[in-house]
Amino acid sequence: MAIDDYNAYFSSTSNCKVLALCAIYCAKRLRLRERAGMKPKKEQKNEPKKNQNNRAAEEKDATGNPSPDFPVVGIGASAGGLAAFEAFFSGMPADTDPGMAFVLVQHLAPDHKSILTDLLQRYTRMEVFEVEDGMVVRPNCAYIIPPGKDMAYMGGALELMEPASPRGKRMPIDYFFRSLAQDLNERAIGVVLSGSGSDGTLGVRAIKGEGGMIMVQDPASSEYDSMPRSALDTGLVDYELPPAEMPVKIMEYARRAIDGAADRQARDLP
Repeated sequence: MAIDDYNAYFSSTSNCKVLALCAIYCAKRLRLRERAGMKPKKEQKNEPKKNQNNRAAEEKDATGNPSPDFPVVGIGASAGGLAAFEAFFSGMPADTDPGMAFVLVQHLAPDHKSILTDLLQRYTRMEVFEVEDGMVVRPNCAYIIPPGKDMAYMGGALELMEPASPRGKRMPIDYFFRSLAQDLNERAIGVVLSGSGSDGTLGVRAIKGEGGMIMVQDPASSEYDSMPRSALDTGLVDYELPPAEMPVKIMEYARRAIDGAADRQARDLP
């Protein structure tokens, strides 16, 4: 991520809270490496160069799960998000598996039970889950963040964390989008829906910085347009659409940009 993004993040969040988030993230990474039986990096530094590619593959698959070869769509919303999520999944083709995973990040109070799981099951043929810590992400499934948690995508799984910032100052969409960008690069897709504030804007920069795609709800169709407008102000948004039109466009993009790139890379192999 560009240094300007970090400066913006540090200016909106105190140093101690940022350090706390980093410590939690690093602790999760270490736990995933230990779960896979990997050696600490300092024990690997003298390994022959011929093993470096294998070691990189091991680090990418720190959970022991296969490296995902499908896109993961992170969808963030705040105020007005329930109607936007409903509209988004009502536009999902009823007779086609999308071939990707959808992860929903919504601002919720810790004591507020999400009704998204029950709601989305009315509109999609995909399996819908409320996330549990360490849940492996699979294509053609939708995952919903539980109330009062931060969440990161790490090595093919969703890791839950206790928020380091107080309610009202948390940026769970930024946090998730940045982890998605770091792990999936061009296979990361970020969607910003209705909401107040600017959560998601730094995540938009992170995903675009790694070659991913960004889609934002048309502010005219948003119940609260602050989040969509903040994302649009970055100048990095690929598509601006009403939620119901987004799923088909995402699937078209994945077939053209991601699958096409994979085919070209396969043809270029010796």
